[in-house]
Amino acid sequence: MMDQAGRAITDWLASAHHIPAQARREFDVGIALFPTGEKFDAIRLPAEVVHAAASSEDPDIIATFLAEALKAGAVIHDAYGVGVWYYALVPPGTYADWRTPGAECLRPGTWLGVPRLDLTTRPGPHWALPPRAIGSVCTAHAVADLVASGQDKLRETRRGNGAAPLVLGQVSHRRTEGRRARPTPPRKSP
Repeated sequence: MMDQAGRAITDWLASAHHIPAQARREFDVGIALFPTGEKFDAIRLPAEVVHAAASSEDPDIIATFLAEALKAGAVIHDAYGVGVWYYALVPPGTYADWRTPGAECLRPGTWLGVPRLDLTTRPGPHWALPPRAIGSVCTAHAVADLVASGQDKLRETRRGNGAAPLVLGQVSHRRTEGRRARPTPPRKSP
């Protein structure tokens, strides 16, 4: 049975959906889909970076680390399949200014699977750091610091192991989605 604070947080999350009652029904099954951009944005973090920043892959240690590093924020761990990700909920509007390489802020309107509040362990998507109050989001600055720390530790580890240096790709945060690329006209022969 959910307490009053849990109901209030669930209602806040459900209000991000254009049909809140549908979101509540989806929570009954376990995972509800919400569009980003209204109540929160989400930054997708590679698990490798989060684990390096926390110096652990242990879920309890990671939860403690995230609680310290991201204060009152909320973080989802999507532990399905090969591409293991964490999603830090951040204030709406973060997408417009996010410039940290190696972690993508999802474009507003991207649908994100959000677990109900009591899902805090595997299997599947669960809260690595559940929201503690209405509006529990991480600051973008704290998430950027976490990413930088994790990337630095990965570089150090790879250098220490004699591995090739890590090259973390730049992620463009000014998307051109929805616009088609202009085709290059064929060159005419002289």
